[in-house]
Amino acid sequence: MGIYLKMIWAYLKIGIFGFGGGYAMLSLVERSVVGPGWISEQMFTDIVAISQMTPGPIGINSATYIGYVAPGQVSGEALSSPIWGIIGSILCTLAVTVPSFILVLKASHFIRRHHESGIIKAIFSGLRPVVVGLIASAAIMLMNWENFSPSHDRYTLICSCAICAISFCLVYFKIPFRGKKIGLHPIFVICLMGAVGLMLYY
Repeated sequence: MGIYLKMIWAYLKIGIFGFGGGYAMLSLVERSVVGPGWISEQMFTDIVAISQMTPGPIGINSATYIGYVAPGQVSGEALSSPIWGIIGSILCTLAVTVPSFILVLKASHFIRRHHESGIIKAIFSGLRPVVVGLIASAAIMLMNWENFSPSHDRYTLICSCAICAISFCLVYFKIPFRGKKIGLHPIFVICLMGAVGLMLYY
């Protein structure tokens, strides 16, 4: 049962100190769940991919999934029943959302009252680049072998790099079509590259 207390403590810290949203808190989540050995690095990257494809914030989605799989991974047969996974999901989801909800509620009330304050404006001017740095850190953290080539072979690495680059270009740049420039929706790109991955790796 100690795994539940550890997960609650880990996600309380993530909920309190996970500034900048889901992508910015990825490095903190990775350190909290992969470091203790609750899940593998490859499983973490898979969870990130699933969390981005499913509705809802990535931080909450990953908390729900990790809360479900971690008890069985750590304790084996003792906590392998789906009931223990559901309990873990509920606990981790509450632990990551309740502190954030309380902090945002209190902070929004304070900021609304003092939004013209020079101190508040200066603080936000300093926080914006921090959030960009945290998101960049998460992007670099995800550029690993587990994401691009779990088997460490050249074919998978080249294909994965090509898929990454093409996906970026399709989302970031608009495509000329009949005299207009059309931007592809990220969901369409996800489905398209999922089909490409099925053809390349299956």
